[in-house]
Amino acid sequence: MESAATYCGTVYPWQCDHVGHMNIMWYVGKFDEANWNLFARIGLTPTYLRQSNRGMAAVQQNITYKRELLAGDIVEIKSRLLEIREKSIRFLHEMRNAETGEIAATCEITGVHMDRQARRAAPFEDVIRRTAARLLAFPEPVSA
Repeated sequence: MESAATYCGTVYPWQCDHVGHMNIMWYVGKFDEANWNLFARIGLTPTYLRQSNRGMAAVQQNITYKRELLAGDIVEIKSRLLEIREKSIRFLHEMRNAETGEIAATCEITGVHMDRQARRAAPFEDVIRRTAARLLAFPEPVSA
């Protein structure tokens, strides 16, 4: 899967810290918004999650900050799926300054599909796993 835009927005002055660049809490927030757009593309829509009593939980998140973003900068996040397993998914977000094209930060996340009532990991439905498998950045070889 080629990276697809999952978030577009702007850095507002109130999102900046005492040094003048976007505070780390806003990087996390923008990556979180990108999560939900990526999830919806594979069928983990708000309607599905509500009706099936399912949810998603991040169990690991690794952020690398490369360039600062300033008030007024336009931000774009592109995302790609790296791995889909029975109950978990791993994906990568790349945040760029949309004007310059420079990478500002990357975020790799592992998320777990949850049964909200049982409060434990639950297998993805086959249709979701198949949809995600088609969108993998590095598709797994097809067995004969």
